[in-house]
Amino acid sequence: MALTEKEKTFIKKSVETGIPFCERAGIELVECETGYVKMRMPFEPNINHVSMMYAGALFTLAEVPGGALFMTAFDGKKYYPIVKDMKIRFRRPARTAITVEVRMGPEEVEAIQAEAEREGKADYSWKCELKDE
Repeated sequence: MALTEKEKTFIKKSVETGIPFCERAGIELVECETGYVKMRMPFEPNINHVSMMYAGALFTLAEVPGGALFMTAFDGKKYYPIVKDMKIRFRRPARTAITVEVRMGPEEVEAIQAEAEREGKADYSWKCELKDE
């Protein structure tokens, strides 16, 4: 089911200003649809002492889409996401703004919802790649 503009606005506001660190880092929800989010984080103010993007900021941009993705597909009145585990691999230094896109197909959403209904909770995961401009 497609998200309404009101739902998209709520998700955008939740991501951009609902988490103080995200607001300070300038994280922006560029686009969202059911099972899909695209986010962006500017290079400044996220620069470290050696003129590249701070690793903690990169980690945040990899983690935050999980909550945003959750809000596009699941009932936040019944369930809420909690990070259980995360692994990040740094391949190259980022020296520009960074974007990330995360997707979850309808079949996966249905399976997670069914497990949550049955068990009272469900695990879900995603892989993402942070890309510089």
